[in-house]
Amino acid sequence: MRPTQWRPSTHLIVGVGVLAIVAAVVAATALFTARGRGASGAQIPPPPPAVTAKPSIVPVAATAPPPTQSTLAATLAPVVADPNLGKLGGRVTDAMTGEELWQQLDDVRLRPASTNKTLTTAAALLALDREARVTTRVVAADQPGTVVLVGGGDPTLSAAPPGQDTWYHGAARISDLAGQVRRSGVTPTAVQVDTSLFSGPSMAPGWDPGDIEGGDIAPIESVMLDAGRIQPATDQSSRSVTPALDAGRALAAALGVDPRQVTIAGHPTPTGARQLGAVQSAPLIERLNEMMNISDNVMAECIAREVAASMHRPLSFAGAVDAVTNRLNTAHVDTGGTALQDSSGLSVDDRLTAKTLDSVVQAAAGPDQPAMRPLLDVLPIAGGSGTLSDRFLDTAGNAGPAGWLRAKTGSLTAVNALAGVVTDRSGRVLTFALISNDAGPTGRTAIDSVATTLWSCGCAT
Repeated sequence: MRPTQWRPSTHLIVGVGVLAIVAAVVAATALFTARGRGASGAQIPPPPPAVTAKPSIVPVAATAPPPTQSTLAATLAPVVADPNLGKLGGRVTDAMTGEELWQQLDDVRLRPASTNKTLTTAAALLALDREARVTTRVVAADQPGTVVLVGGGDPTLSAAPPGQDTWYHGAARISDLAGQVRRSGVTPTAVQVDTSLFSGPSMAPGWDPGDIEGGDIAPIESVMLDAGRIQPATDQSSRSVTPALDAGRALAAALGVDPRQVTIAGHPTPTGARQLGAVQSAPLIERLNEMMNISDNVMAECIAREVAASMHRPLSFAGAVDAVTNRLNTAHVDTGGTALQDSSGLSVDDRLTAKTLDSVVQAAAGPDQPAMRPLLDVLPIAGGSGTLSDRFLDTAGNAGPAGWLRAKTGSLTAVNALAGVVTDRSGRVLTFALISNDAGPTGRTAIDSVATTLWSCGCAT
């Protein structure tokens, strides 16, 4: 749903009217109070005392006591013993001081699933401008009548008609590109698609090709439509195996070009080619918010390549991983325990330690890396948003961590993970990372119970 457009003139008129009424009431009250009586001679009572609003949300107190290590360990012991957790690596840290409060197998490499996106987001916040946008261009080719769609790495480009919602807010549109090309005076007869920006394979090691049909991923190419979704406004849509070619055909259709005249260019477009049109993605911070909340694998891989470009690494799976981990190292986050094949966490060959994962969140929550602080803002809220909207909700009406916990989720077969922040009963903010491998049938419920115990503990004594 889109926000309703604000009309300043209407609000101004209503506001002036309200102010006029309020002014008249105040003046009349002052007159009656001064005289002590109204027109009928009745005594006017004094005005009631001013109402004081008590805010429901207040900042946490810096003086709130942190949990003691012994009490926290004793409280967590029965919960982390649940066999449905399988092999659990975990770490809990005081957000303010960075002190480790609890750990279990925190230096063991485990499959992190989508909590890997936490590293990608942190590196993007460190390496890129929050307002950075990705540009998709159309240029004139050397051959008369041929135009080239040049991929810039924006997977949210959409072929949806103007006025129709897409899955991504603020997405660039093929229709806008086509309109600019028509206004340029060029009459296209063929379309080429330049995908040369990205290098290496389009599928990462450890990815299951069946996940394309399942809707989790598409081949990663530098120009795509709706991240490869067949149905552009549906989260569960299956994906295309030819996303770049689809984008070229959509542009051809918008320009009235025979779709059979669409080809993938065999070489990069010359830098001096005449530009006929250009559109831009939403700002980085908005894309990160969507990527983290819906756990979008395609967006994660493309944003990681933006990080790679900023650090002069190859725009490939390996180059993006290298760029992300190195950028975090420069922020004093130890990534020595990582062995990653992608930047989304979809690969079953990814390995990450709870220590590294928690260190990323703690760096964002602590005082030393302010550029990383927006990471906390884009984490899903327990019981409120994204992949946590239906979790931590107590149907019995009991109090729970909904609203008090924010975390990135991770889920693969027999894998459950959470990494984020929680405010405990004492009012202390804690960071945590929990990675469960070889989990049982209720593994997700079990890992949520661990996080809930962190919230309810109040283990300061």
